[in-house]
Amino acid sequence: MKSVSNEITRGLRDGIPIALGYFAVAFSLGIIARKAGLTACMGFVSSFFTRASAGEYGVYTLVAANAAYAEVIAMCLVTNLRYLLMSAALSQKVAPGVSLIKRLLMAGCITDEVFGISIAHEGHTPPAYMFAAALISTLFWATGCAAGIAAGSILPANVVTALSVSLYGMFIAIVIPPSKKDMAVLWAVIASMAASTLCSVMPVVSEWSGGTRTILLTIIISCCVAWLKPINVEDVEDGE
Repeated sequence: MKSVSNEITRGLRDGIPIALGYFAVAFSLGIIARKAGLTACMGFVSSFFTRASAGEYGVYTLVAANAAYAEVIAMCLVTNLRYLLMSAALSQKVAPGVSLIKRLLMAGCITDEVFGISIAHEGHTPPAYMFAAALISTLFWATGCAAGIAAGSILPANVVTALSVSLYGMFIAIVIPPSKKDMAVLWAVIASMAASTLCSVMPVVSEWSGGTRTILLTIIISCCVAWLKPINVEDVEDGE
């Protein structure tokens, strides 16, 4: 019992820095959600169970465009596929005696940052540690989104517009560093921008919804890059 208590405390401690960062990002996401017509309560619930900036941004954008349910579901699947790979990797860090239910709950707790601290845990990753880290970070993420929606209803229009731009800045900050290190990523970013611009003016394709174009381009470009520039497994294992 003492060991479980220690892991919960450790998980909360390691999750607090993540939670603070989540609040700031989710606040900007809440501005987007407010434009899509979500209430603070709806934003809190959706963020609590999703916890994916790119996924939620895509969903809120499609909701604002009155997209079909199929498009929203497809967007979530495409943008969050990486969590399937993270779950597979984390399964190797779980002790053999952990029940299937706990394993499934741990998979449901995965975000990029929670995965990072969980995979770095010495030895096997205890469920209690991951649950605690996920709980504190999720509460701040959901609260941040709700706060952003509430603020979007109160703040002047020009301030709301400025805050909505900050989320795009976050995505740029995510893309630029790996683009500097890996030419394949850089060319993928350039191809994405060029293809997106071209598809917005092409006959027939331009008539498709923005969500459909985004989903198709994401799949096509990612498959092309994976085929042309596959990841060297040996380099990954060596930490290069």
